[in-house]
Amino acid sequence: MKFYVSTAFLDTSEVVEIAKAADDLGYDGMGIPDHVINLETLKTPYPYTKDGRRRWEAFTDWPDPWVMIGAIALVTTRLRFVTTVYLPAMRDPYSAAKSIGTAAYLAGGRLELGIGVGWCEEEFTLMGQRFDRRGKRTDEMLELMKALWQPGWTEFDGEFYSAPRLEMEPTPPHIPIYVGGLSDIALRRAARNDGWVGDLITTDRAIERVDRLREMRAESGLTMDDFTVLTPLTDAFTPEHYERAEAGGIHGIITMPWMFYSGPQATLSEKIDGMRKFRKDLALDG
Repeated sequence: MKFYVSTAFLDTSEVVEIAKAADDLGYDGMGIPDHVINLETLKTPYPYTKDGRRRWEAFTDWPDPWVMIGAIALVTTRLRFVTTVYLPAMRDPYSAAKSIGTAAYLAGGRLELGIGVGWCEEEFTLMGQRFDRRGKRTDEMLELMKALWQPGWTEFDGEFYSAPRLEMEPTPPHIPIYVGGLSDIALRRAARNDGWVGDLITTDRAIERVDRLREMRAESGLTMDDFTVLTPLTDAFTPEHYERAEAGGIHGIITMPWMFYSGPQATLSEKIDGMRKFRKDLALDG
């Protein structure tokens, strides 16, 4: 089982030190979320809570994921970085491809692109992007960006985007694409790509989705051998819990280890100490 440290809701000033500690302590990666702005009032309900309210308070930090990855890639040697999740359809494909590709280049192949289609219509509107058909646009953007990340000249002619003969440098290393979301549509999109990023979910529900992904992959003649599943789990705390998750097809856990020891108000030193205790308690260093 792999363990990724989430940077969600952290003070931006802490992330570099947490990344260095995670690298030194043997964690496998870091999960980095994405929002551009946080509107005071929304008509769109947040889809991942029962009451539709957002999980974060106003004025929570949401640093740009590609600037952040560029920074922490240069102070670490082995950590991988996954976005949890980035919304391509809220941007233009060329700016997105340039930022992602540059971060992947600086990270030396340690970048895993986690994407979603988004839920907040008001944020899309503010960014000047259509909210409707965002799933179809996301699929086409991924194809265009993969073409832009290849060496040499590229041309593209799609329903939403087209590109004359052009090139984009630097050419990044291979960037695996994981898809976030809990719906059947999201799972089907994930099955077409390289992996799935879950949201806060119980182990049973996560395993159910892994089974569904296995079915979807099989429909296209694909196996799960080269497919990655990363998710936070709301009911996994012990080695036995994580062993069961791994047996069910979950490859990596996205977690905030300090939450088990000091809670959400932990200082930076308490966060790092919690990361150390978590590995010791799970016998990950033995």
